[in-house]
Amino acid sequence: MDFTNKIFDGPIATHCRATYKGSGYDPQDLANRPHIGIANAFSEHSPGHKPLREQVQAIKNGIWQAGGIPFEFGIPSTCAEVAIGHCGMEQDMAMRDLVAGSCELVSNIQHFDGLVLAAGCDNIVPGTLLAAARCDKPTICFVSGPMLSGRLDREPLALGEVLEISVGELNKNGGTVDARYMEKLEMGACPTGGACPLFGTANTMQVLVEALGMTPEYSSTIPAAYTDKMVSAQRIGRRIVEMVFEDLRPSQIMTREAIENAIRLDLAIGGSLNAILHLLAIGNELNLPEINLELFDRMSHETPCIANIKPCGEHTVDKLFYLGGVPAIMKQIEGQLHKECLNVSGHTMGEILQSAPAASNEVIHGMENPLTKDGGLAVLKGNLAPNGCVMRSSSVAASMYHFCGQAMVYDSDASAYDALMNGEVKPGSVIVVRYAGPIGAPGMVEVECTASAIINLRLDESVALVTDGRFSGFNHGPIVGHVSPEAAAGGLIAYVENGDFIEIDIEKRSISLLVDEQIIEERKRQYVAPPPKLARGFMRTYAKNCLPAELGGAMQQWD
Repeated sequence: MDFTNKIFDGPIATHCRATYKGSGYDPQDLANRPHIGIANAFSEHSPGHKPLREQVQAIKNGIWQAGGIPFEFGIPSTCAEVAIGHCGMEQDMAMRDLVAGSCELVSNIQHFDGLVLAAGCDNIVPGTLLAAARCDKPTICFVSGPMLSGRLDREPLALGEVLEISVGELNKNGGTVDARYMEKLEMGACPTGGACPLFGTANTMQVLVEALGMTPEYSSTIPAAYTDKMVSAQRIGRRIVEMVFEDLRPSQIMTREAIENAIRLDLAIGGSLNAILHLLAIGNELNLPEINLELFDRMSHETPCIANIKPCGEHTVDKLFYLGGVPAIMKQIEGQLHKECLNVSGHTMGEILQSAPAASNEVIHGMENPLTKDGGLAVLKGNLAPNGCVMRSSSVAASMYHFCGQAMVYDSDASAYDALMNGEVKPGSVIVVRYAGPIGAPGMVEVECTASAIINLRLDESVALVTDGRFSGFNHGPIVGHVSPEAAAGGLIAYVENGDFIEIDIEKRSISLLVDEQIIEERKRQYVAPPPKLARGFMRTYAKNCLPAELGGAMQQWD
């Protein structure tokens, strides 16, 4: 096939060819081979991104084999596990915008003909999806794959469970712990690189990339440690060169119907609540206003949770590969899917599902035997959250489906956690953590310490948590997040006081502050808003330009 990159062709491009020769490329190759930019989120501080160094080398090999030229560049990445309960945790979601902007600018300035965007964890993976939508060049999103399951003695262990177990040990032993037991936790949780092997945000987003059609079928659930992943990476390198010749672009793949397929899969796996923010943001990027909270709630009534995988089930994500991966799950909900949607492989969803395993098993249940009768997602509205808030209802005890309790109000995850650990929070309470939203944090705090403590103090059938922040994909229990409008935007959550009654009703999809309107108006008159937590820097810019949680919380305040 003939190809000409006009930026590097002819005498006028001598300076361009000379520049790339300085990086070790042969000037004679530059005009007649597709230029493929590879955004690599490799880092040494993240198990989900550490495998990318070798995986990206395999992608580059495939690109050379197919006649393209690979150009690797770095994009920022984080592992927010180290920031849980500390300052910095609130900033992690804004990494999504940094990643998208980094890919956008490098791609445009260097005039790449195609892109492979390689990432592994929470907000970095959706950042690459935003970039793919924004750049709209032939693109494949490569994901590093799940970590293999760890072990605590003979029991499976995932990193997402370590905090909950640690909190439980601290409580059980009055603040002291068995050092040898804690060492077993440390040594047993992460036996390999890759994304934490449950449906936290990282693996949720990895499989949703495949549901969106942006990575080849069967590839997202290959464990990072398997040589199959290296073979898949090499094939992806060859495929992206073909896509340049085909001019197959993300706008042809990430359609409204593809996002609906991704929502269906998110519900079927009991995925992270953070996926809601990310899919909403992708809908905004693609100018699809019909991708909204109401759509998630409607589909949740229609699509059951069928993946028996932690935190909603018993197994770990690394088991999925040999069971048929994402296509095996989607085969069970085939009747609800848009089968005309394209994959970067060139196959349609219908073609992929024709050969997908059809039999259910102990990990992938069938529609006739779901884990929960619905998708385990509830979008609640009421005076406390007129624009909506969300919770993972599949992880809530039946006794808490309707709960009315007295508010205990805190302005940070750390202060609420300390109150729990000090025994100040009694059964019948609703913990309120506010100023944790996109503007107030700024960035959006994962209120993970408090949520984990509720579970391991065995308060999950007597205490609820409500916040304008968000939760880790690991979290479960009677926790309500993404309250909007948030406190910093003048939402009612800013005026809640200790002792107020809050009613949560999952069946009615409602959340209400049971305080007389006249009292609320008086509180508003006396209210003094706290100053912004940051006066300068990237996060201040984020706070001024982000959308609210019900629209995805990304920096998309465009004219």
